[in-house]
Amino acid sequence: MKVSIGESLRRNRQQGWYWGVVTVVILIFCVLFILYPFGRLFMQSFFEDGHFTLANYVKFFGREAYRKVLGNTLKVSISATLLGVLLGLPMAYVSTRFNIWGKKAINACVVLSMLSPPFIGAYSWILLLGKAGYITTFIRNTFGVDIGSIYGFNGILLVFTLKLFPYVYMYTSTALQNFDSALEEASESLGVHGFARIRRVTMPIIMPTILSAALIVFMTSMADFGTPVLIGRGYKVLTVLIYEKYLSEVSTQASFASAMAVVAVVFTMAVLFLQKWILNRKSYTMSAMRPPEVVKLTTGKRVLATAFVWIVALIAMLPQITIIITSFRNTNGSQFVAGFGLDNYRAIASRVGSIVNTYKFSIIAIILMMILGLHLAYIIVRRKGKVANLLDVLAMFPYVIPGSVIGIGMVLAFNTKPLILTGTAAIMVIAYTIRKLPFTLRSSIGTLYQIEPAIEEASISLGEPPMKTFFKTTAILMLPGMLSGAVLSFVATINELSSTIILYTGGTSTISAAIYTTLFADAYGPAAALSTILTASTILALLLFNKISGGKNVI
Repeated sequence: MKVSIGESLRRNRQQGWYWGVVTVVILIFCVLFILYPFGRLFMQSFFEDGHFTLANYVKFFGREAYRKVLGNTLKVSISATLLGVLLGLPMAYVSTRFNIWGKKAINACVVLSMLSPPFIGAYSWILLLGKAGYITTFIRNTFGVDIGSIYGFNGILLVFTLKLFPYVYMYTSTALQNFDSALEEASESLGVHGFARIRRVTMPIIMPTILSAALIVFMTSMADFGTPVLIGRGYKVLTVLIYEKYLSEVSTQASFASAMAVVAVVFTMAVLFLQKWILNRKSYTMSAMRPPEVVKLTTGKRVLATAFVWIVALIAMLPQITIIITSFRNTNGSQFVAGFGLDNYRAIASRVGSIVNTYKFSIIAIILMMILGLHLAYIIVRRKGKVANLLDVLAMFPYVIPGSVIGIGMVLAFNTKPLILTGTAAIMVIAYTIRKLPFTLRSSIGTLYQIEPAIEEASISLGEPPMKTFFKTTAILMLPGMLSGAVLSFVATINELSSTIILYTGGTSTISAAIYTTLFADAYGPAAALSTILTASTILALLLFNKISGGKNVI
């Protein structure tokens, strides 16, 4: 039964209290667990020996060596973002729009390619492309060609591109699957065909999702520590420099490290504001009621399209394959010896507690992320305003900071009364939630931008209260994109290392912390075994997500 516009407005006002309460609760959460810890770090950057000073910033921008490190950081992040988009976007289009073989297996490979913790993933590429790596040695012995070293800028860029393009692939795949085919059909009737249609119609409509994925790639590459510390060697970036000044045992330059962290935040937030400015210039909504049909290619074109996607997916999977093989190789400390066996797995029997903690903390964190992501996305997109913009900025803020600095900020904030969380499981869950929320949030926002507000208005006009409409209509339409983001959040959470190293204790150790300590004890075989267990366990988790989602948008 239809209701009048006046009645709809009255129901909207009656239900407004819900969003008011939700906004206040989320704002308090963000202030307490995001703004306050980082505020402590920000203030520390302006103080030295108890006195206010700008010397840390003058020192950073005044010395060529530090400016070069900043330039290196931006060069790596921007290059990785561009290459990630250039690789992930065509992969997503080909795999979603054409009848290639093995789509589910390809999705699985792409997701699994993100699973390597930074230290193990980087070490795998050293095993493959280092001076004595498997591939390097094979090419040198077979063709007499020296392909150079994995170390430095090129190595960092290779690892980042292959590790981060899956974000673009997964986000864009979801957007393309939810695309309203009527728009492309209309363009075809107007004479816009082929690549011109993709460039002028398809890409502009899914631009919010592309930009959201690109933002995640940029932030991830800028905040990553493990890859550049192992492969960078002489090519130094901000995260490594902050570690050296802040976390090394002989360092006394905590204030200078805080200043560098603030610089990193400023540049990354500038990219976030640029993204928001681009999105707010145009409207990107559509009904999403008629998903496009999969195009059936001729045999020759189908083979080529399938080969392209599979080659990229398998190259991205090489670190995982290397880890699995290494986990069964017999080792003596850091040296590999002849033969294969299960000794590495026997050596990690005492790490069961770390495995349990990993999934306990991650499951709790992912539930919090989905609740926060769903409501935050709606507030940011549908209830625009200064508070919504503030929440968007605060929610993205932790992701632009190196995880180790996040851990230090939380220790500083919650190591004394009235709220003591340091050393508890709660601080681990909170740190994971605020650090990995952007995956779920940006995916939810990108999906919500594509949902026409008229759909909600139609539901309300037919008598459904606004809140019921939100949970029964809007949230359901957002679910595919939100689940894709949740999968990414979960994968990123179980692999989180940098903040874990600062926050964990003996009773709250996780797999990533166990891998870190095992690797730096020169026990490469056991470290690979732990990583293989992480991969196997994550496959089971992804299959569970797949079952819950009905086999849509998750592998």
